[in-house]
Amino acid sequence: MDYIRPVIHYFLHFCFPLVLAYIFFRKDWKKAYFIMLGTMLVDADHLLSTPIFAPDRSSINFHPLHTYWAIGIYFLLLFFRGVPRIIGVGLLFHMLTDWIDFQLHNLGF
Repeated sequence: MDYIRPVIHYFLHFCFPLVLAYIFFRKDWKKAYFIMLGTMLVDADHLLSTPIFAPDRSSINFHPLHTYWAIGIYFLLLFFRGVPRIIGVGLLFHMLTDWIDFQLHNLGF
């Protein structure tokens, strides 16, 4: 059962953005998908913490690019058109995925 949490986490990070890209950016869904994959670089802020990964620690409001302030900026990107909106969707979904991952941990997964 220890494999369920990482499978869900990485499915949400890498596969579900494809669905989002197709639904919300159908005309340029491939471009949108690759931009959303690029938003995974937000996890570079994990390198600033010790340990880099702690399964019992929530990324939300712990790492600098995962703070509530940063999430507010990502939300503001939704009000722009084109690439900024795609980046905003990717970053917000990334934050949601990290929050879901921590909730799964709390549920014992």
